[in-house]
Amino acid sequence: MKKNLNVIQIRGIKGLFVAGMVVICLTAGFIVFPGWVWMNLWNLAASYISDLPSIGLVQGILLWGIILAAYFTFRKEKVVVCLRSPKGLSEDELKTVFADIKKQAQEDPVLQAMMKAREAELKLDSQPSEFKKVDSEEENTETRKS
Repeated sequence: MKKNLNVIQIRGIKGLFVAGMVVICLTAGFIVFPGWVWMNLWNLAASYISDLPSIGLVQGILLWGIILAAYFTFRKEKVVVCLRSPKGLSEDELKTVFADIKKQAQEDPVLQAMMKAREAELKLDSQPSEFKKVDSEEENTETRKS
């Protein structure tokens, strides 16, 4: 199977709490802290230049956003974002997935019934069309007799 799959599972309140903390930490690290740094730099420069007003944290975050937007707008390399759908599984990967499902199905009676039904369905689909016609004709004659 593919080793580079990234699956994030959030289970229950504890998982939501951890996910919330991750989002808060990323926001603090990449947005609020640089905004705080730029606020302090601006206020330091404002103390030396008498006409500049001092700014607060929100304005520092906005200043950081302006600096980032200007950087990405005026830099020479272009930013390219590619979105693509994941590739399908190969035959070997599918076989290993189905083997794992069969192992799990041996423990669960509901899964056993579903697997047997699916296998029977696949066997019926793989039969040639002549046999299907014969089977359906036999069923029709049996229903007419009764």
